[in-house]
Amino acid sequence: MVDVVVDTLGRPSVRRSQRNQISAPPTWAVPALAWYAVFMVGPLIAMFYLSLQKWATFAAPRSFAGFANFRKIFSDDIFYTAIRNSAFQLCLEVPLIIVLAFMLGYYLTLEPRGHAVLRFLFFTPALISMPAKAMIFLTVFSPPGLVNGLLGSIGLDAAARAWLANSQTALPVVIAIDMWSGIGFTAILFSARMSGIPGELYEAAAVDGASHWVRMWRVAYPLAKDYVGVLTMLQFFSTLFASAGTILLLTKGGPAGATTTLSYLVYQRAFIQFDIGYSQAVAIILFFVGLIGMIIIRRSFRQTF
Repeated sequence: MVDVVVDTLGRPSVRRSQRNQISAPPTWAVPALAWYAVFMVGPLIAMFYLSLQKWATFAAPRSFAGFANFRKIFSDDIFYTAIRNSAFQLCLEVPLIIVLAFMLGYYLTLEPRGHAVLRFLFFTPALISMPAKAMIFLTVFSPPGLVNGLLGSIGLDAAARAWLANSQTALPVVIAIDMWSGIGFTAILFSARMSGIPGELYEAAAVDGASHWVRMWRVAYPLAKDYVGVLTMLQFFSTLFASAGTILLLTKGGPAGATTTLSYLVYQRAFIQFDIGYSQAVAIILFFVGLIGMIIIRRSFRQTF
C-alpha cells in the first residue's frame, strides 16, 4: 500500500505507508523460529512428558506413573546430596572464575611484554578435549602422581592422599580442574571487550592518581558490566549443566556420592541405573534451577538480554 502526497511545490510524490511497512510479516525469522520450535521447545516438552512415565530402558515399554518419580526423588538421599554438591560448586566456581578472569583480562589489555604468548597460553586449555584433560589430571592427582610427588619433595608426605578417591577433596579437585579450563578462555573474552574502552579514560584516571586496581574496578568494570553479566550467566550454565562430563571421566560421582551433582545424577539414573522417568524428573528440577539462576543474575546485573 502506498500513499500519494503533494509536496510544497504542488508536485505529487509516492510514499510507502509506514504502518504497513512496520506490520510486514518477518518471513526472514521463520526458519529460525521453526528450528527453535523443533529442536528446543520439542525436547523440553518431551522432558516434561517423560518425567511422568515409568520407563526403564529405551527398548522397554513405558507406563504412566504420574508424579511418582517426583515423590521418589524427594525421598532419595542422593538427590539432596546432589543439590548440596551443585550449590557448593556454583557458589565457589562461578564467582572465582569471573573475578579472576576479569582481572586477568584487564592485565592483558595493558599489553605487557609477551602478551601475545600469554593470550595463546591462556586459551590453550579450551583447545584440549575433555578426555585428554581427564587423563592429564588423573596422572596429576593419582596417589603416585605429580601433586603427591611435590608434597613429598618438600617434606609434606603426611599431606599426600588419593585426591580423587577422598570424599573431602574429590569435589574441590573437580572444581579446580573446571577453573583451570575456564579462567583463561573467559579472560580472553574479557580482554576483547575491555580493549574497546577508550584509552583516554584510563589516562584521565591515572592523572587523578588512580592505581591500576582503581582503574580496573572503577573504570573498566562499570563500562564492561553488561559483558560481565553475559559471561557470568554463560559460566553459570556451563557449571550447572556441563560439569557432568568431568565428573563422569574422573570420579563417576564418587566416592560415596561426594561428586554427584544434579547434572551427573540425570546421566547416572538414565544410562547406568536405567530409570529414565526418574532422570527426567531430576532434569526438570535442574531446568528450574537454571531458570531461577538466570533471573537472579539478570537482576543482579540489571541486564536486558
